[in-house]
Amino acid sequence: MAKDNIPIANPIIGDEEIEEVVKVLKSGFIAQGPKTKEFEEKFAKFVGTKYGIATSSGTTALHVALLACGVGEGDEVITSPFSFAATGNSILYTGAKPVFIDIDPETYTMDPDKIEAAITSKTKAIMPVQLYGQAADMEKIMKIAKKHNLFVIEDAAQAHGAIYKNKKVGAIGDMACFSFYPTKNMTTGEGGMITTNNPELAEKARIIKAHGETERYKHEILGFNFRMTDIAAAIGLAQLEKIDDFNKKRIDNASYLNEKLADVEGIAIPQELDDNKHVYHQYTIKIEEGNRDDWVKFLNDNRIGTGIHYPIPIYKQELYLELGYDEELEHTEDAASSVVSLPVHPSLTKKDLDEIIKVLKEASDKFT
Repeated sequence: MAKDNIPIANPIIGDEEIEEVVKVLKSGFIAQGPKTKEFEEKFAKFVGTKYGIATSSGTTALHVALLACGVGEGDEVITSPFSFAATGNSILYTGAKPVFIDIDPETYTMDPDKIEAAITSKTKAIMPVQLYGQAADMEKIMKIAKKHNLFVIEDAAQAHGAIYKNKKVGAIGDMACFSFYPTKNMTTGEGGMITTNNPELAEKARIIKAHGETERYKHEILGFNFRMTDIAAAIGLAQLEKIDDFNKKRIDNASYLNEKLADVEGIAIPQELDDNKHVYHQYTIKIEEGNRDDWVKFLNDNRIGTGIHYPIPIYKQELYLELGYDEELEHTEDAASSVVSLPVHPSLTKKDLDEIIKVLKEASDKFT
């Protein structure tokens, strides 16, 4: 049988999405238009913010949000190195410098206790990554940002619907950025969204993402073509109707895995912050005994799809080495060498979950 018989991800596209796209194709508005505006408004309402600004990807959302906050040449932005490369790259796009701090060894999100030591006169913002579907310790982060007059831009690419202390991710920082890549909890194919309660930042973001236009053919600043299409927005609107159900299934699947894997030797199951709602974009375990590559090969050989998020800290990517980065952050290095993500998506059946558990127990017997 095929290797990924139980795949690590499985985007769910139904008749509703197809029908909405067909309507757009017939409408004549296939680029940014009324569907994009509707999606912006409904997603902002879902998150709990006043404004939503749709973009072409999660990466362009980060880029635009940073620029809207005035981040540029000579500035520094404190962020996590344990993330997809777009987190650091979006800072580089502005001419600013990413400053990486270590992560919490339990949740793999930014360790707020490391922030103040990294603040300099050049620091302009903090960009916490809401990793795997769970918020970082935002209360501490926001207090530090307020004390030092810094912007907070949430990299919420993996945390649609996650909640931190009764507040949804995306409504905590000055701005937040989501991705709608196909593997995310909801998708538009490609696309992103910025959320904020600040009208000035929202307006700046709208101008930046659309060629710097303040009105038709009037360009006041250097901007970009980072607009979402109505085709993508139509998919997003249909997905938005389903996101709560998708997340509930992910949480239920994760709870079942947690219950059955809690006592399995050689691994550590995901940990959640108190008062958090983790929406499990990824279900990521830590291999505590044996070689991770052996575990991964065994799982794959037994038709269980896996992912490693992330095997190389951003500061160790070739680009960053060439830029002179030479960090070695203890908990980041440890996580990069030991984490493995398992299937948790809504398409899984109980039979699939039981098979994942069975194979992991067999791996435990073999490698511990």
